[in-house]
Amino acid sequence: MTIQQLEYIVALDKHRRFVEAAEECGVTQPTLSAMIMKLEEELDVKIFDRSKHPVEPTATGRLLIRQAETALKEAYRLKETVASERGSLAGDLSLGIIPTAAPYILPLFLSRYREAYPDVRLRISEFSAAEGLERVRTSDLDIMIASMPDAVPQGVLSVPLYRERFYAYVSPGYPYRDTPFVAGNMPSDNVWVLCQGHCIVKGGGFSFCNRNNGGAPAHVYDAGSIDTLVRIVDASGGYTVIPELHIKYLTDGQRRNVREIVDPEVHREISLAIRTDYIRERLLNSVVDIVKTVIPAEMLDDRIRRFPVRL
Repeated sequence: MTIQQLEYIVALDKHRRFVEAAEECGVTQPTLSAMIMKLEEELDVKIFDRSKHPVEPTATGRLLIRQAETALKEAYRLKETVASERGSLAGDLSLGIIPTAAPYILPLFLSRYREAYPDVRLRISEFSAAEGLERVRTSDLDIMIASMPDAVPQGVLSVPLYRERFYAYVSPGYPYRDTPFVAGNMPSDNVWVLCQGHCIVKGGGFSFCNRNNGGAPAHVYDAGSIDTLVRIVDASGGYTVIPELHIKYLTDGQRRNVREIVDPEVHREISLAIRTDYIRERLLNSVVDIVKTVIPAEMLDDRIRRFPVRL
């Protein structure tokens, strides 16, 4: 019995198809199939029922797969311990991020991370919060940076990272330009918002997702770009809502179009999402440490600012 064989049965249980499991493990389908059969012969038990499509673990197989997952976690902990003692950090890291946070984090993050951790093979993708969290749950992503929904999927752990206010961005000709923008009672006419999958402001009686408060319906922009929303307001009038970190990308003239949202202030909390059984503590903290150099200190969660993440 080898660590590789345990990885193979866990991957096949995850995908239920030999081709996809082999791709994840970086081997050919015949190799994966043969190694699993060899393990079944060694243990004298059928782990998978191959007569079903997709394949399914047998009752005994399910018990063995759970034990294999536990054994693999401990094996990975051993590798982490050795790497920690050597002071090195290497390996693969898949990171997801929502499109409405990516422009403010990634440009500086990428160059600084590459310089600090040259031996880490980093892959970054943009996803909506819902899709990214599901990919974390199924182990397709190691870490997701997102504004967390009210209900985080089972098996996923949320670690608060930073808190960010929102502001109204108003065109010069908008009739309500100089009236207070009160959360929960925002004007409903000529407001430009992102599509449902990228909606950025929720809770506190304030939401523009599928908004229609009896006035003219909101204009929905089916993408995830705040910068494009600002340009639409500049060209077509009305107003939109922008995150605090976007203000520094506005011109001096555009900054005169920014208005506070009050009673109460509107904000979002950006968090890191990992699986509850995630064990690569040093890789997780490598991401945290670089993000802390990008986000202003006063916006960071107090615990993140002062302490490393402990798993």
